[in-house]
Amino acid sequence: MKLRVIGLFAFLLVVAVVAVSQHPPQPARPPQPIGPDPIAQNLFPPDLVMHHRQALGLTDDQRAVIKEEMMKAAARFHDLQWQMQDEMETMAALTKGANVDEQKVLAELDKILAIEREVKRTQLTLSIRIKNKLTSEQQAQILEIQRGFHDRWPPER
Repeated sequence: MKLRVIGLFAFLLVVAVVAVSQHPPQPARPPQPIGPDPIAQNLFPPDLVMHHRQALGLTDDQRAVIKEEMMKAAARFHDLQWQMQDEMETMAALTKGANVDEQKVLAELDKILAIEREVKRTQLTLSIRIKNKLTSEQQAQILEIQRGFHDRWPPER
């Protein structure tokens, strides 16, 4: 009887080990932001401002400055995109072999993160410059438009 219990226990242990090995642990998910983004709710997407330029009553000067800032940012984004593509190709090459040089890969990661930082900095700079060109009344107006847009998201089908 004892032998059967030990055998059954061993069998169940083997089954449990096999089952666990078939389902590797899931990676931890990064924490999700809680609530609205406090920075984004104070700035306005360039496309939203330009889409509602007539409703906002943008002056010719405001339109020209915003358009110029958007074009400068677009050129910078284009340049950064090329840089990012080059660095990602380098990273792929560094991680291909059987052995990976950790220091080289981490140095390459730092280059990629620097480019991503520059993208975010360019985005924020553009949003700040656009906001600073709007009057307080226009800012209040686009804020209401922005809130209405988010209240209707996702769109009903």
